[in-house]
Amino acid sequence: MLALSALVWVLGDEDRRQRLMDLTGMAPEELRAGLGDSAVLCAVLDFLCAHEPDLIAASDALGVEPQVLAAASERLNA
Repeated sequence: MLALSALVWVLGDEDRRQRLMDLTGMAPEELRAGLGDSAVLCAVLDFLCAHEPDLIAASDALGVEPQVLAAASERLNA
């Protein structure tokens, strides 16, 4: 659920959304189709963890510590 909330947060900003698509190579259709796919959700969390300003902003917006997002990414990568 946290990863899905993070995806919604990323998609809410045009520049951030475009950067996610550019870095992951995913098109909007792939993002929509992958809402329940752990690989897609993991890519979103990895995207946030790779850029500290986004990680901090997302954690503030979602009401969790940045470490919680990073831990969720690690769990999905396992």
